Amino acid sequence: MKQLWILAGATALLTFGSCTSNANKQMESKDSSSTEITDTNTVDTTHTSQNSLDWAGTYSGVFPCADCPGIKTTVTLNSDETFTYEGEYQERDTKIEDTGKFMWHDNGSVVHLVGKEVNMKLKVGENQLFSLDQDGNPIDGPLKDNYILKKVTQ
Repeated sequence: MKQLWILAGATALLTFGSCTSNANKQMESKDSSSTEITDTNTVDTTHTSQNSLDWAGTYSGVFPCADCPGIKTTVTLNSDETFTYEGEYQERDTKIEDTGKFMWHDNGSVVHLVGKEVNMKLKVGENQLFSLDQDGNPIDGPLKDNYILKKVTQ
């Protein structure tokens, strides 16, 4: 009878031992396949707005204004990395004009216009520029769609 219990115990150990070994092999297999998926999801940093989009040209729109109907804004980006800026306050006699050089930031996706009157960052998209706040973040809120300049010329 003792031999029967020893045989049953040994069989149980072998059975559970092989299940654990199989489970470990399956987990290792899952881990290596998930690693492969993770490795293939790399970001391609070679394609940026700066080198992939036709960004040079004139962009126009009307930005919101606290004490006027709006600011008609026109920005021209030149391929030599110079810009012109015109901001005309509607129903006022106030107009800001500026020129200068711009710099690329955020791996070629944001232009930073720096002139005598203008210091602004714009995210470059397909045929449009998105105005960014002073910290370089996208403008959020109910009026965010009013802070977009559309391309008008090539």
